[in-house]
Amino acid sequence: MDDVAIVGIGMHPFGRHEGVSGMEQGAIAVRAACQDAGISWPDLQFAVGGSAAAGNPDTMVSMLGLTGLQFTNVANGCATGGTALFTACNTIRSGEYDLGIAIGFDKHPRGAFASDRPVVPIQEGDHDWYGGSGMAINPQFFAMKINRYMENHGITNRTLARVAAKATRNGSMNPMAWRKNPFSVDEILQSRMLAYPLTQYMFCSPGEGGVALILCRADLAHKYTDKPVYVRSAVVRSRRFGSFEVKASYLANEQCAGPTVDASKVAFEQAGIGPQDVDVAQLQDTESGAEIMHMAENGFCDDGEQEGMLERGDTEIGGRLPVNTDGGCIANGEPIGASGLRQVHENVVQLRGDAGQRQVPNHPKVAYTHVYGAPGISGVTILCR
Repeated sequence: MDDVAIVGIGMHPFGRHEGVSGMEQGAIAVRAACQDAGISWPDLQFAVGGSAAAGNPDTMVSMLGLTGLQFTNVANGCATGGTALFTACNTIRSGEYDLGIAIGFDKHPRGAFASDRPVVPIQEGDHDWYGGSGMAINPQFFAMKINRYMENHGITNRTLARVAAKATRNGSMNPMAWRKNPFSVDEILQSRMLAYPLTQYMFCSPGEGGVALILCRADLAHKYTDKPVYVRSAVVRSRRFGSFEVKASYLANEQCAGPTVDASKVAFEQAGIGPQDVDVAQLQDTESGAEIMHMAENGFCDDGEQEGMLERGDTEIGGRLPVNTDGGCIANGEPIGASGLRQVHENVVQLRGDAGQRQVPNHPKVAYTHVYGAPGISGVTILCR
C-alpha cells in the first residue's frame, strides 16, 4: 500500500568542503527540501536523523529553529540513511504524525575508514602506509569476499573495472557528485593495487555531504508537490548466523545468505512486485565487487550473470537495468549518515524525470535502493510514481 509519499528533497553536494561542518551541510539539505515541498521548518511535526561523525543530528535544531518537534537520532553503520527513512515511514504509517523529515549528513577526514590502523596516529604530512597499502580491515574483507566470488562464478578483473568506469561516467553527469572525472576501464585496472583484485579507483572514499527527504501521508501529497513519489516498501534486516560480513572474525561451517537477500525478499513482498519490475536501481558499491555481488543478492540476476550484463551494458543508464545512475559511492564518496538517503534522492529525481543528462529513458516508474553497513545491516527501499 502506497501510504507514504516523498514530497520534498534536498541535498548538499558530496565531496570535501573546507570551512563547512557536516551539520551545516545537513541544515542546507533540510532548507532545500523544505523549499522543494513549499513548506518551512516549523511545519514539520517530526524528524529522524543520522550521522556517524558530525554530531548528534538533533542538535541541528539550533540552526533550523527551536520548534519543539520530535527528533529521533539513528545509527546503523552505512545503513544509517536507510534506517532514518524506514523509521520516518513507520512513524507516519503508525498514524502518529502526517508530515516529517529524514535527514542524513556526515564529514569524514581522509583515511577515516581505516579505524583499524596501528595505535600510533598518523601525523599531518605522513604517508598512510597502513591503509595505503591495503592493510586496513575493510579493504581486506572486500577483497577476500570478491576474490572468492570471482573464483566461484567466473567474474573477471575487467568486469570489476567496468563497474568503476560506469560509476565515474555517471558521476561526471551529476552536479552533486564529488568525482566528475570519468576513467576508462584500462585506467582503472592500471591504478594502484590496494587489496587484490581491487585497485584504488575501484574503491569509494570517506567524504562529506547531506541529504534530507520530506515525507507525508500519501493522501496529502498533492498539497506539497505535483510530482509525489510513493514509498512501496522500506525494510532493514540484520545478519543471520552463517553469513560472512564485514569484520567477521571467522567463517561458519553452516553458511547462509547475507542480510541483503533477506531485506530484498521482504521489500519485494511488501511492494507486491518482483525484480523484473524495477526500472532503475541504486546498489551499495563501497567498491566494484560489492555492486557485482549485490546485483545477485538483490535478485536482479543469478550469480555469474553479471559478467555478461556488464559486457553488454545492461546496467548503463540506457540499459535494461540502470544501476547507480548518480555514480554511486565510487563517484560520490561515502559520508556514512547521508549515503543511503543519497540513493533515495537520486531515485526521486529519476522518477520525477529531472535527472538531465543521466536521466533513465522511457519514464521509469519503479526505483530500488539498497544500502549495506557493517557489521551486517542491509536496508532496501522501493519507490514508485
